[in-house]
Amino acid sequence: MERLSDLDTIRITGVKINYLYVCERKLWLFDRGISLEKESDKVLLGKILGEYAYPREKKKEILIDNLINIDIVGEGEIREVKYSNRLKEADRIQILYYLYYLKQMGIEKRGVLNYPKQRKREELILTPQAEKEVVVALKRVKEIINQPHPPPVRKLPYCRKCAYYEFCWG
Repeated sequence: MERLSDLDTIRITGVKINYLYVCERKLWLFDRGISLEKESDKVLLGKILGEYAYPREKKKEILIDNLINIDIVGEGEIREVKYSNRLKEADRIQILYYLYYLKQMGIEKRGVLNYPKQRKREELILTPQAEKEVVVALKRVKEIINQPHPPPVRKLPYCRKCAYYEFCWG
């Protein structure tokens, strides 16, 4: 099984792994420091929801190595709070990456995706197959961010709601 050190000590944030599954162009632009999410109402709503959805949780917002920002760390689990389950696969690979990263540090936990608005919860375990999926995703992120030019614009169902919409389509 490949490890992080085998990937040229690639340093990838959870956001970049998430963006790989959302939009490769967004990933490339974000890597170049073009961050338009700060202006997005949806992102602001998600942050507010994350702060207030689970007020009794003790450990919130844990940043590890300036790469992964875990919403909640609990007994035997890490949790990510998401505004919507519309980009479920992106959410899934992000938390699997967190589990993978923690495993490289000798920490094994399970992952939980919380969608409080929909009152849904999904548990994830880092299986050998999931580890392979994470390694493939890490390699793909590296390929994309090393390209000299951004990937071409692709019309996706959620483009109009994206913070980068005007940048790509304006």
